[in-house]
Amino acid sequence: MSTIKVMSAGAVQSMVSALGPEFERASGHRLDLTFNTVGSLRARLEGGEQTDLAILSESAIAALDKQGLLLPGSIVNLGATITGVVVKEGAPVPDISTPEALKAALLKARGVSYSDPAAGGSSGTYFAGVLERLGIADKVNPGAVLGKRGYEVAQAVADGRAEIGTTFISEALTVKGVQLVGPLPGELYNANGYTAAIHKKCAVVDAASAFIRKLTDPAARDRWIKAGLEPAF
Repeated sequence: MSTIKVMSAGAVQSMVSALGPEFERASGHRLDLTFNTVGSLRARLEGGEQTDLAILSESAIAALDKQGLLLPGSIVNLGATITGVVVKEGAPVPDISTPEALKAALLKARGVSYSDPAAGGSSGTYFAGVLERLGIADKVNPGAVLGKRGYEVAQAVADGRAEIGTTFISEALTVKGVQLVGPLPGELYNANGYTAAIHKKCAVVDAASAFIRKLTDPAARDRWIKAGLEPAF
């Protein structure tokens, strides 16, 4: 049986990690899983590192495909997750119903947590832009708690190091001690799609394809939804 090297974004880690062992038991194949931000994994692949299967944002997969790094015809959409706002479990829920209400809540908060754009996280890069659009980056960022990945953002809120956190809902739901307030409001709403594709130098194409089929099995749709992801299959 084969070992399948998988490089995956953290936004879908919960489902890749949940379905992976089931696939291993049923197929006899072994998964070598690496999770990190989209930006860091994309840079590694563009730098020449090889994998068998890449699970990244739609835009990152499209960029890798344009560079000829992916097996033609192997791209499969998995699903999307939404940037959400979380607070500590049991804490008062702020009004984030409009961009102006969110702005007021962020300015009032004793610390805001989001993923560090320098680490390559999609949600953090987007939210840094949101702060600029709201005109409060200079007020929020000095006291911001930056995490390398989304679950670290939620953990900072659970630990009380930040009062409000924003990251992909699928990552926030993996952390105990936080409650979801809701998605970013109005024109700030942000959904990010995630896609799987096989590397052009993959030596275990059949096995990698089988794992993609496991990930997109309609029987798992409800599990994807409960994990904060809207399946594309």
